[in-house]
Parts: sequence; C-alpha cells; structure tokens
Amino acid sequence: MIEFKNVSKMYDKNKYALSDININIEKGEFVFLVGPSGAGKSTFIKLLLKEIEPTNGKIVVAGTDITSINRKQVPYYRRKLGVVFQDFRLIPSLNVYENVAFAMRAIEANHRDIKKKVPMVLSLVGLSNKYKAFPHELSGGEQQRISLARAIVNNPSLLIADEPTGNLDPETSLEIMDVLNDINRAGTTIVMATHAKDIVNQMRKRVIAIENGAVASDKERGVYVYED
Repeated sequence: MIEFKNVSKMYDKNKYALSDININIEKGEFVFLVGPSGAGKSTFIKLLLKEIEPTNGKIVVAGTDITSINRKQVPYYRRKLGVVFQDFRLIPSLNVYENVAFAMRAIEANHRDIKKKVPMVLSLVGLSNKYKAFPHELSGGEQQRISLARAIVNNPSLLIADEPTGNLDPETSLEIMDVLNDINRAGTTIVMATHAKDIVNQMRKRVIAIENGAVASDKERGVYVYED
C-alpha cells in the first residue's frame, strides 16, 4: 500500500527533516506515527499528500510512484485518499449533509449516488440525526465525526489522520478512535500521526517512531515512548 524507499527531505543545506527512510505499510494496516515535536512526522504526512517533494528517494502509494507524477495528476491522486486534520476543516456555510456531499461532488459523483452514500456514512459515524445541523451547532467531537464521514465517503483505500484527536477531550478522543477502528476493520488502511500517548498504548497497533528525522523503532504492537 505504502512504500518509502530511501526517502530523505532536506529543507536547508544543513538539516534533514527526514533522512533515508525505508518503510513498508501493507494494505489494511492501522499504523501510528509517533515521536517528539520536530521529529519529522509532519514532513512524512506532507510527503504522502504530495504537498512537498522528497529531496531523494521514491514513494509508492497503492502501486503509484507519486514522486514521478506531474502537478496535473496530483488532484486525481488525492481523490483516492481520505484525510482528517486536527482542526476539522468543515465548510461553515454548509450543513452536515452538504459538507459530506461536497467531497462526492468534487469527484463529479451523480446525485443518486450522493443521496444514497451520504446517509450511509453519517450512520457509520453515528450522526444521522444531525444532517441538517451546521458546524457551529456541533461539539468538537461531532465535527470530527463529520470530518471522518467526509474523508471516507468516496471509499478511499488510504486514510491519513493528522492529530485527529488533538483538539478533543479524552472521552471524545476514544469515541473517535472507535470510529477509526471500525473504518480500518472495513478494509481501509490508516496512517495516524499523533502525540496521544494513552490512545497509542491502549490500541496496541503498529507504531512507527520517528526521532531526529530517522526511524527510531517500528513495532507491530508498540507503545508511545517519547516525551516532548
């Protein structure tokens, strides 16, 4: 599903954000990306999203060498991904239904498919009854659930979650993780960057720890061992 081959990223001549990274993530895995602030997690995510280019190496996602695709191909590549951020990024002028439908309209899905699929994913995240609500009427946890619904409505093979529980209280964070776990069990590969030590240690998924731009450890059922 994801392969980093000798990937390095240098922002200036004296410092590597990532240095000679070699990682394989199989289809259907749930992987936590952890490490102290400034370790290189954000760079890893930005490379996956093709927001930045590696200085050296190759990145393959679902069989596509994304380091070789041109700028015009990037939007089509990103349509295959689901992305969830810490700050939700919902459109405030659209209600819940419209926010989720927006992702389908972006790929030119027809009205019939939108009308069928949006209620399905809202049911999956437990917010069917909120479809007419606007973002400002929702709690933080509800907004993140809508962000998840929007991220998965187009059936992505890969979901990238960048600190998705960072703005949530512990109880709500666990609820979001339950939803992510259900999404993963349905077959979606998940890569989640996080500082949430309790969540990582409780879920006991694969943990890739990055420190000073290098892979410090990669354990099948790891724990969070770093302090910021």
